[in-house]
Amino acid sequence: MNIFQKSLAILLSWSLVIGTVPGRSAYASQSAQSEAQPTTPGTTQPANELQQLVAPIALYPDALISQILAGATYPTEIVEADRWTQGHANLKGQDLANEVDKQPWDPSVKALTQFPSVLANMDKNLSWTSSLGDAYANQPEDVMDAVQVMRARAQKAGNLKSNEQEKVETQGNTIIIEPAEPQVVYVPTYDPWIVYGAPVVAWPGWYGYPGLYVEGPGIGFGVGFGIGFIAGFGWGWHHWGCDWGHRTVIYNHNTYISHSTTIINRNNFNRTTNNFNHTTNNFNRTNNNFNRTTNNFNHSATRAQHGSSGQPGMSSGAFGGFNHGAVANGFSSRGRSSMSGGFHGGGFSGGGHR
Repeated sequence: MNIFQKSLAILLSWSLVIGTVPGRSAYASQSAQSEAQPTTPGTTQPANELQQLVAPIALYPDALISQILAGATYPTEIVEADRWTQGHANLKGQDLANEVDKQPWDPSVKALTQFPSVLANMDKNLSWTSSLGDAYANQPEDVMDAVQVMRARAQKAGNLKSNEQEKVETQGNTIIIEPAEPQVVYVPTYDPWIVYGAPVVAWPGWYGYPGLYVEGPGIGFGVGFGIGFIAGFGWGWHHWGCDWGHRTVIYNHNTYISHSTTIINRNNFNRTTNNFNHTTNNFNRTNNNFNRTTNNFNHSATRAQHGSSGQPGMSSGAFGGFNHGAVANGFSSRGRSSMSGGFHGGGFSGGGHR
């Protein structure tokens, strides 16, 4: 009986071994195939989501929209520039412009320092900013179309027309917005979720920054920003614009091309081996990588883990992780807690125009 039991045990053991080998082989083969498959690039955003993204800025002057769209592809620099601006509030006019010119930021980010309230709003709503930058980097024509759709809606609702602060001109199906006075730029204030007639779904966690947001269906105007002091710098106001024919941002009479490494250009991503170690957007090889910037993400994320919780974000393609992580939301929370300084006014004019 003992011999029979031993023989049966050996037979069962071999059966188990033979039965498991094919499964393990199949698993190994499946794993190898999975590793060999290229990473799937992020999907494009639908028109209604893009309209939601551009709603807060669609009624801004063309040149300011171009600076915002370009600057949004550099969210880390937006944060750094806003902190720097707040820390140098004593600088005015030419002195401020000279110091901004020395900074290592993209020209679009430097240009946005002319409008500290706009820059602060982008910092406080960093999840939205990063999503906007991702959308423009990968769907520039669709984003520009969304701006025109929202302008047409505001115009139809009777909320977009020429006045003492801005000039609204319709050329075919294109609506152009420019300052009424070439040397003074007024940033319109409005509720981006109701100014367009039919309500727009608010971006998750959106924070209405003081001075840029007003309740009600209309459009108002606060402080005007003088732009004369930055006329001599290559990043100044007159170097920016929108090419509505080709649906792109213009900088220095050429199509603006972002070289940001924190926003992934999925078109270029598709043409590579899909391996971040071999692409030009390699986070470890760039000067702007997360570990080297002044406001590096590792340090900020650590602080965010010990601070208050952030606002909910919306996933946005290749940059969705930025919205879901503690980084963007951590910045937003810290920004809100530092609002005691109030609304940034004046700009380079040192007090602004009324």
